[in-house]
Amino acid sequence: MPSSSSRRPRRVLFVCLGNIIRSPLAEALFRHHAQARGLAHKYEVDSAGIGPWHVGEHPDPRMREVAARHGIHYDHIARQIRAEDLEHYDLILAADREVWEYLRRMAPRPEIRRKIRLLREFDPKAGRDLDVPDPYYDQGLRGFERVFEIVDRSVQGLLDALERGEIDLNAAPEA
Repeated sequence: MPSSSSRRPRRVLFVCLGNIIRSPLAEALFRHHAQARGLAHKYEVDSAGIGPWHVGEHPDPRMREVAARHGIHYDHIARQIRAEDLEHYDLILAADREVWEYLRRMAPRPEIRRKIRLLREFDPKAGRDLDVPDPYYDQGLRGFERVFEIVDRSVQGLLDALERGEIDLNAAPEA
């Protein structure tokens, strides 16, 4: 059995609709928290969107403004998820049920579908609402602030669960 230092990094992909708000924020926050805990070497992280609407664009400036207020500075170029992403990544986290359902329809086999989870499954305050709201049409920054808080809690919960070995991809819920 290989030592933990010789294993390849765990591959994590965050997915939302257009890859300009929720998923690049989750990617940035995961990187931030993994780095702060000295765990960055253990993870390969990326994000994508299910639609082509924003491919090639930078993240939404409103979300970046809110993140910067919390000390998170990031950039990303939006991309659309590809079929090979489903094979490559060990864990695929959907921002909401719509994205989760799209990804599951896209998945060619049950073992791929088991990799797909909802990000808010790891939010200790989620309750029954497992969707990260999309603040795209919000006029102010309040919705973006709320999304930042939700994604931050969810990503920290995810990282905790990964580090405790609580995520068994073979037993991931079919929800």
